[in-house]
Amino acid sequence: MNIAIAHEAPIQILQDVANRTSYCYALVHLFEHHPRYYNHFKLMLAQNREVLLDNSIFELKKAFDADKFAKAIDDLKPTMYIVPDVLESDSETIDSYCKWQDNFNNIPGLKIGAVQGKTYQELADCYKFMCDNADIVALSFDLSWYQQVGTYITRWQIDTRKLQLQCTGRQHLITRLIDDGIWREDKPHHLLGASLAQEFSFYRRNNINGIKSIDTSNPIMAGLQYCRYFNGIGLFDKPQGLLADNIDCAVNQDQLEIIIDNIHIFDNIVNG
Repeated sequence: MNIAIAHEAPIQILQDVANRTSYCYALVHLFEHHPRYYNHFKLMLAQNREVLLDNSIFELKKAFDADKFAKAIDDLKPTMYIVPDVLESDSETIDSYCKWQDNFNNIPGLKIGAVQGKTYQELADCYKFMCDNADIVALSFDLSWYQQVGTYITRWQIDTRKLQLQCTGRQHLITRLIDDGIWREDKPHHLLGASLAQEFSFYRRNNINGIKSIDTSNPIMAGLQYCRYFNGIGLFDKPQGLLADNIDCAVNQDQLEIIIDNIHIFDNIVNG
């Protein structure tokens, strides 16, 4: 079964990207000042496309205000949304999820619970809580714990070490959850973001079941910087910057051509 893929994109090419991806991915903090961005996702939902609404924690470093987020969900009515979480804290993330259930449990859409923590035990405890309470469980690409357990595979440039540890660290977390009998194949899992695209062929090669979806701006940001993916690999480094900071950027034909190629190669890496 193929893993669904979504990519963040500048407003100018939102439709071009949507035409080549499985579902749509939106950042809530961009709605207020970018009505064209918001209206795109309303249109996608009207056309029966799935939309995931993120609480923008990666961009803001803290989850979007809960009351405003709840209103945005009620207005947009996305297919699914990420319940406000707290970076690197299992206890605060679980507490935030419980408060959300108490205050906003009737808001439409599937609830995605993000796994947070600084140690394996914290991550495992948070994971089990989300499996029991959320509709979908999300695993981030940039937990600091990955720097302790990831593998530095090759002697690339020194500044790619962190990326490789992130890439292999999430693989290690999932493998360990499986080995410990904690992983729930019956539960849909979402992989939040990416460091290196090559990470995702691991899950296909190792027949890991339960991964439903992935989101990343990686192929798009690479194309904006005229970086073309290598077949079967992606890039050996990560494009600099946040897509959210480039939401209004102009995209020329050369960039769009590279982006379309990168999207195709990324899908092949993930799904073969």
